[in-house]
Amino acid sequence: MADRKTEKATLENRALRENLEPLSIRALTSIDHMTLLARRGWLVEASTTGFLIEVERRDLAPKSFRDSLSLKDLEGDKVYLMIDAMNLEVGGVITRTHRLTKDRWQIAIDFREDAPEYWRECLVELLPKPGGF
Repeated sequence: MADRKTEKATLENRALRENLEPLSIRALTSIDHMTLLARRGWLVEASTTGFLIEVERRDLAPKSFRDSLSLKDLEGDKVYLMIDAMNLEVGGVITRTHRLTKDRWQIAIDFREDAPEYWRECLVELLPKPGGF
């Protein structure tokens, strides 16, 4: 029962994610392991609490992940990535991974705790919405 209460509280603290025009990212890197996880990917959703990226199997850097059916081992890792179009490095914690297809994964990342709320709000406002380009 306590798990359901915790899960409900967590969901209530999450902001709704907005769909984005896919925005190229690069160099998804684990700070915990100082390892390049993915060479590139796409930012596809964002909110004031975090964002969702998609990566292709071929772009995963460690061979063990390219050969794996799951990226669950990454959950909890502190990471950063680069959004080239904005010349911005963004960091956070991987909270969830999900395999979409044989060759594509979604990775949910929550912003770092020290990221100011007004900064997160401004970032989400600046990201391109579908049909915005």
